[in-house]
Amino acid sequence: MQNARKAATVRHDEAAALARDLATIPLDDRLRRAAELGHAVFTTSLGLEDQVLTAAIARSGAAIAVKTLETGRLFRETVELIGVTRSRYGIELEEVHPAKADVDAFVGAYGLNGFYESVEARHACCDARKMKPLARALDGADVWITGIRRGQSQNRSHTPLAEYDPVRDLIKINPLADYDLETLKDLVEAEDIPVNPLHSRGFPSIGCEPCTRAIKQGEPERAGRWWWENDDKRECGLHVPSAASPITSEAGKAHTA
Repeated sequence: MQNARKAATVRHDEAAALARDLATIPLDDRLRRAAELGHAVFTTSLGLEDQVLTAAIARSGAAIAVKTLETGRLFRETVELIGVTRSRYGIELEEVHPAKADVDAFVGAYGLNGFYESVEARHACCDARKMKPLARALDGADVWITGIRRGQSQNRSHTPLAEYDPVRDLIKINPLADYDLETLKDLVEAEDIPVNPLHSRGFPSIGCEPCTRAIKQGEPERAGRWWWENDDKRECGLHVPSAASPITSEAGKAHTA
């Protein structure tokens, strides 16, 4: 146990040093540096941030696998953007789907749209459609690259450029952590990066269709995600592990009794 703690401390320190280094170099070099650390996987939700990163990965030539979690409940516009992105950048954008058995277990326990009824049920849906597919997407990865930024929400306001993820035992790199939204919009315009048309309709953050709405004037960027919940619970578990809540046999019994 003591050796494991020492090893984790070393990895945390290495990630902190990496974050300091990444802060001094431009985006393309950040991605190249990430690829040098081992098998790197970028998981994209096809949002504006992730489209900027996909363009940068293609431009940089960094050896980074690009994958997306196709939950089965995405907006039509998001699904169509997958094909557009593949064609535009000539990349192998892998779709990772949830296992039918996991989705069936959720539906059996809570109902197809039971996620509206409780935080527990919503987390269980995210577990089936996102968390378990993410585990498969990151299987064998040494580095996980994401598009999260500090400005997206209060929960993400201290996001580092690099960190050690002890749950998955890998280095997590957030190359856009210190970027603001206006800078990204300028990059999209300058490079003619294809983005989801829902962004222009008031959706700065886009997830599954039943769980995303347009935001109102003055609301935070992620206010439209799981809008029926309190802000401190508004995560799926991908980036805030404590928000994850898998389906258990007890939960299933309670909701099917």
